[in-house]
Amino acid sequence: MHGKTEAELPDPAEVKKVLQCYHANIGACNGCDLEVLNLINSFVLAKKQPLELMLVRNLKNADLLLVTGSVSRGTAKKIRELRESLSGSKPVIAIGTCAIDGGPWKKSYNLVGGIDKVLPVSCLIPGCPPNPEAILQGVEVALGLKKKQFTPHRYKER
Repeated sequence: MHGKTEAELPDPAEVKKVLQCYHANIGACNGCDLEVLNLINSFVLAKKQPLELMLVRNLKNADLLLVTGSVSRGTAKKIRELRESLSGSKPVIAIGTCAIDGGPWKKSYNLVGGIDKVLPVSCLIPGCPPNPEAILQGVEVALGLKKKQFTPHRYKER
Protein backbone atom coordinates (compact mmCIF):
# COMPACT_ATOMS: atom_id res chain seq x y z
CA MET A 1 0.00 0.00 0.00
CA HIS A 2 1.42 3.36 -0.95
CA GLY A 3 1.45 6.30 1.44
CA LYS A 4 -1.27 8.87 0.98
CA THR A 5 -1.02 12.63 1.14
CA GLU A 6 -3.15 14.61 3.59
CA ALA A 7 -5.56 15.56 0.80
CA GLU A 8 -6.15 11.91 -0.17
CA LEU A 9 -6.93 10.69 3.36
CA PRO A 10 -10.63 9.97 3.96
CA ASP A 11 -12.69 12.21 6.22
CA PRO A 12 -12.68 10.69 9.74
CA ALA A 13 -16.43 11.34 10.01
CA GLU A 14 -17.06 9.06 6.99
CA VAL A 15 -15.05 6.12 8.36
CA LYS A 16 -16.85 3.32 10.13
CA LYS A 17 -16.27 3.69 13.89
CA VAL A 18 -16.60 -0.02 14.79
CA LEU A 19 -14.51 -2.37 12.65
CA GLN A 20 -15.30 -6.06 12.64
CA CYS A 21 -12.08 -8.08 12.49
CA TYR A 22 -11.52 -11.74 11.78
CA HIS A 23 -8.37 -12.96 13.49
CA ALA A 24 -6.58 -15.95 11.96
CA ASN A 25 -3.80 -17.60 13.95
CA ILE A 26 -2.01 -19.78 11.40
CA GLY A 27 0.75 -21.10 13.63
CA ALA A 28 1.84 -18.35 15.99
CA CYS A 29 3.20 -18.73 19.52
CA ASN A 30 0.24 -16.63 20.81
CA GLY A 31 2.41 -13.61 21.65
CA CYS A 32 0.90 -11.56 18.82
CA ASP A 33 -2.56 -12.94 19.60
CA LEU A 34 -2.30 -11.64 23.16
CA GLU A 35 -1.35 -8.19 21.86
CA VAL A 36 -4.34 -8.17 19.48
CA LEU A 37 -6.63 -9.04 22.40
CA ASN A 38 -4.83 -6.40 24.46
CA LEU A 39 -5.72 -3.82 21.82
CA ILE A 40 -9.35 -4.88 21.59
CA ASN A 41 -9.88 -4.98 25.38
CA SER A 42 -7.75 -1.96 26.30
CA PHE A 43 -9.38 0.76 28.37
CA VAL A 44 -6.31 3.01 28.13
CA LEU A 45 -6.27 2.99 24.33
CA ALA A 46 -10.08 3.30 24.12
CA LYS A 47 -9.84 7.01 24.92
CA LYS A 48 -7.15 7.63 22.28
CA GLN A 49 -8.25 5.43 19.41
CA PRO A 50 -10.67 6.88 16.84
CA LEU A 51 -12.19 3.49 16.05
CA GLU A 52 -13.16 0.36 17.90
CA LEU A 53 -12.09 -3.14 16.87
CA MET A 54 -14.40 -6.08 17.45
CA LEU A 55 -13.66 -9.75 16.75
CA VAL A 56 -16.24 -11.68 14.74
CA ARG A 57 -16.66 -15.42 14.20
CA ASN A 58 -17.87 -15.28 10.62
CA LEU A 59 -15.44 -14.14 7.96
CA LYS A 60 -18.27 -12.86 5.74
CA ASN A 61 -19.10 -10.19 8.34
CA ALA A 62 -15.49 -9.02 8.72
CA ASP A 63 -14.18 -5.66 7.57
CA LEU A 64 -10.56 -6.82 7.70
CA LEU A 65 -8.45 -9.92 8.26
CA LEU A 66 -5.76 -9.96 10.96
CA VAL A 67 -3.18 -12.74 10.46
CA THR A 68 -0.56 -13.96 12.96
CA GLY A 69 1.91 -16.81 12.53
CA SER A 70 4.01 -18.25 9.74
CA VAL A 71 2.66 -20.15 6.74
CA SER A 72 3.45 -23.84 6.55
CA ARG A 73 3.02 -25.96 3.44
CA GLY A 74 -0.02 -27.63 4.98
CA THR A 75 -1.86 -24.41 5.80
CA ALA A 76 -1.20 -22.52 2.54
CA LYS A 77 -4.23 -24.04 0.77
CA LYS A 78 -6.54 -23.31 3.72
CA ILE A 79 -5.33 -19.72 3.83
CA ARG A 80 -6.19 -19.25 0.16
CA GLU A 81 -9.67 -20.63 0.88
CA LEU A 82 -9.94 -18.23 3.81
CA ARG A 83 -9.17 -15.27 1.53
CA GLU A 84 -11.69 -16.43 -1.08
CA SER A 85 -14.42 -16.45 1.56
CA LEU A 86 -13.56 -12.86 2.54
CA SER A 87 -16.15 -10.79 0.68
CA GLY A 88 -14.88 -7.94 -1.48
CA SER A 89 -11.41 -6.44 -1.33
CA LYS A 90 -10.97 -6.25 2.42
CA PRO A 91 -7.54 -5.43 3.86
CA VAL A 92 -5.28 -8.26 5.07
CA ILE A 93 -2.91 -7.25 7.87
CA ALA A 94 0.15 -9.35 8.78
CA ILE A 95 0.94 -8.98 12.49
CA GLY A 96 4.36 -9.92 13.83
CA THR A 97 7.66 -11.16 12.48
CA CYS A 98 6.36 -14.69 11.84
CA ALA A 99 3.53 -13.42 9.62
CA ILE A 100 5.96 -11.20 7.70
CA ASP A 101 8.74 -13.67 6.86
CA GLY A 102 8.47 -16.78 9.03
CA GLY A 103 10.25 -15.34 12.06
CA PRO A 104 12.82 -17.52 13.82
CA TRP A 105 11.60 -20.55 11.87
CA LYS A 106 11.95 -19.02 8.40
CA LYS A 107 14.62 -21.53 7.32
CA SER A 108 12.54 -24.52 8.41
CA TYR A 109 11.84 -27.13 5.73
CA ASN A 110 8.05 -27.00 6.13
CA LEU A 111 7.54 -23.22 5.97
CA VAL A 112 6.53 -21.29 2.88
CA GLY A 113 7.41 -18.00 4.59
CA GLY A 114 5.25 -15.01 5.42
CA ILE A 115 1.60 -14.51 4.60
CA ASP A 116 2.52 -12.32 1.60
CA LYS A 117 3.68 -15.48 -0.22
CA VAL A 118 0.05 -16.67 -0.25
CA LEU A 119 -2.15 -13.54 -0.02
CA PRO A 120 -1.88 -9.91 -1.06
CA VAL A 121 -1.17 -8.01 2.17
CA SER A 122 -2.26 -4.42 2.83
CA CYS A 123 0.01 -3.74 5.79
CA LEU A 124 2.93 -5.43 7.56
CA ILE A 125 3.32 -4.80 11.31
CA PRO A 126 6.81 -5.85 12.49
CA GLY A 127 7.66 -6.92 16.02
CA CYS A 128 7.92 -10.01 18.18
CA PRO A 129 5.28 -9.27 19.33
CA PRO A 130 4.28 -5.77 18.18
CA ASN A 131 2.67 -3.57 20.81
CA PRO A 132 -1.05 -2.69 20.59
CA GLU A 133 -0.31 0.87 19.47
CA ALA A 134 1.67 -0.45 16.48
CA ILE A 135 -1.17 -2.81 15.55
CA LEU A 136 -3.68 0.05 15.74
CA GLN A 137 -1.45 2.24 13.57
CA GLY A 138 -1.14 -0.60 11.04
CA VAL A 139 -4.93 -0.95 10.87
CA GLU A 140 -5.26 2.80 10.32
CA VAL A 141 -2.63 2.72 7.54
CA ALA A 142 -4.33 -0.26 5.87
CA LEU A 143 -7.67 1.57 5.90
CA GLY A 144 -6.10 4.77 4.59
CA LEU A 145 -6.73 6.81 7.75
CA LYS A 146 -3.04 7.60 8.26
CA LYS A 147 -0.01 7.99 6.05
CA LYS A 148 2.63 5.27 6.12
CA GLN A 149 5.53 6.58 8.17
CA PHE A 150 8.25 4.39 6.73
CA THR A 151 8.86 1.96 3.92
CA PRO A 152 10.09 -1.48 4.97
CA HIS A 153 13.37 -2.73 3.50
CA ARG A 154 13.91 -6.45 3.17
CA TYR A 155 17.43 -7.71 3.58
CA LYS A 156 18.58 -10.56 1.42
CA GLU A 157 21.01 -13.08 2.77
CA ARG A 158 24.07 -13.84 0.70
